[in-house]
Amino acid sequence: MVADLGLENDVSTGHLRLLVRVARMYHEQGIRQPAIAAELNISQPRVSRLLREAVKRGIVRTVVVLPKSVHTELEERLRHRYGLRDVVVVDTQESTQNVLPALAAAAVDYFDATFAGGDVIGISSWSETLLATVERMQPKTSQVADRVMQLVGGVGSPEAQVHATRLVSRLADLTRARPIFVPSPGVVGNASIRDALLQDSAIRGVMSQWNDLTVVLVGIGSLEPSPLLLSSGNAVSQADQEELRALGAVGDVCLHFFDAEGRQVDSGFDQRVVGIDVDAFRSVGRRVGVAGGLRKVSAIKAAVKGGWINILITDLQVAQQLDAD
Repeated sequence: MVADLGLENDVSTGHLRLLVRVARMYHEQGIRQPAIAAELNISQPRVSRLLREAVKRGIVRTVVVLPKSVHTELEERLRHRYGLRDVVVVDTQESTQNVLPALAAAAVDYFDATFAGGDVIGISSWSETLLATVERMQPKTSQVADRVMQLVGGVGSPEAQVHATRLVSRLADLTRARPIFVPSPGVVGNASIRDALLQDSAIRGVMSQWNDLTVVLVGIGSLEPSPLLLSSGNAVSQADQEELRALGAVGDVCLHFFDAEGRQVDSGFDQRVVGIDVDAFRSVGRRVGVAGGLRKVSAIKAAVKGGWINILITDLQVAQQLDAD
């Protein structure tokens, strides 16, 4: 746009008039530079110099007008406030109750834009949001990942474990990658069983490959299990929930629970989880959390405060809450 400015003292009125005329012809009337040069009987390089000068003097100012569904200012504030690498805020528009479709669509767009050839992708294997995301993804025409790796063993009932395996398999098929599974339940009866399983050569082979991860895709769980986990034979029992709640837990990533400040909670439950350990998880460069819904605000806030994720895809209501707190 062309600004309404007073006359400058360091240039002649004639030069200012020429600056404004060239700027209006180019920016308001859409006339190309060669046509401007011909009409004003000046050279095209001079037209280019005049346009640059008009910007420098503030005669031309660029204004970015955000569409209603784009929230880049809010995303930037959250990035700076929580030290995140990236934030995607999606407007759920017609429904604030069911944010899953909008989150899944936003996650698909983000992954399509950011997956690079050779990525080693880790995925938490029992997330309702990630299930919806992978279902929406379209097959890639070329290989965009080397491997897709399960981060936690199957969780809940045998049917749930099969479903988790299918999630990894489908993402691997879509990205033309090789699937890597954790050949174990996600949660076992006691710490001794877990320690014995971690000595198994097949599981150790998977664990060694977690060091190759370039990006992880995770949901963020609240202490109260989702309806999906409940229907699958939720692995976090009522007794485990009571212990975790007493220790101050508000949420989890890959079944590692943390308190409101994002500090890991040292619980008996954590000693029974078969999956990626905290140090290996945190060493991954891109840790993408896809989660939304107001019931998860406390868990999402704790996850970003504690550095469990450094890229957040969430809905507008949660983002506004994170910005206001």
